Amino acid sequence: MDLTSLKTEYDERGFVVIRNFLAGESLTQLCLQLDRYIRDVVPSAPQQDAFYDDRTRPETLRQLHRMEQDAYFAAYLRHPSWVQVATALLGEPVQAAQGAEWFNKPVGSLLETPPHQDNFYFCLEPPSVLTMWLALDPVDEGNGCLRYVPGSHRAGMRPHGLTSTLGFSQGIIDFGDTDRAIEVAVTAAPGDVLIHHGNTIHRAEANRSTSRSRRSFAMVFRGGSCRPDEAALARYQASVRSQQRDLLVKN
Repeated sequence: MDLTSLKTEYDERGFVVIRNFLAGESLTQLCLQLDRYIRDVVPSAPQQDAFYDDRTRPETLRQLHRMEQDAYFAAYLRHPSWVQVATALLGEPVQAAQGAEWFNKPVGSLLETPPHQDNFYFCLEPPSVLTMWLALDPVDEGNGCLRYVPGSHRAGMRPHGLTSTLGFSQGIIDFGDTDRAIEVAVTAAPGDVLIHHGNTIHRAEANRSTSRSRRSFAMVFRGGSCRPDEAALARYQASVRSQQRDLLVKN
């Protein structure tokens, strides 16, 4: 990896892709641990840590949060390959990995991921934070690849409002044709990692394939300079708690 070139591209576009970031035994071991976690831990996980399209159907598992409560994933937050890349792109030492998450768009799920900026959820200032999103399945436009608006990280935070998507409670309310005209759909193979700035606008469409899931594993890294905006964080968390209660009742 040429980390200097990646840093230049990241600063300009707000996202980069590293092909074959994990391969061979490294990818196999991570997948085995994810399978273990889903099999052994998820059945007793709190509802706010495991989201389903339909909780009565385990195959519709859609998101896992706070996986770092598991010993393996707590240690994995410090994986040197991930930390090295995050440090280079942030341009400063990594303060902490904020968490480990798993995402899926199951076959038959028509839920879209609304356009959003991750730092609206994180509430960090300055926004020295990035997400590393690792594909676990072949990902393309048919099963809901990520779509980025290049350079959007340089324009600050866009207004967000409530959505009906559990796990993505806030979406950009003025996202429109101008954004869609320049957005980039990024395909990926298992082991490729997509990395985006906390202010980069991104979204994903529904999985419209008839036989393919769209699984991924992600970790969030923040630089040593950023701190929580406590007032913004309190407002956001209160909104999320209220919305989760409403959506969990429906699910």
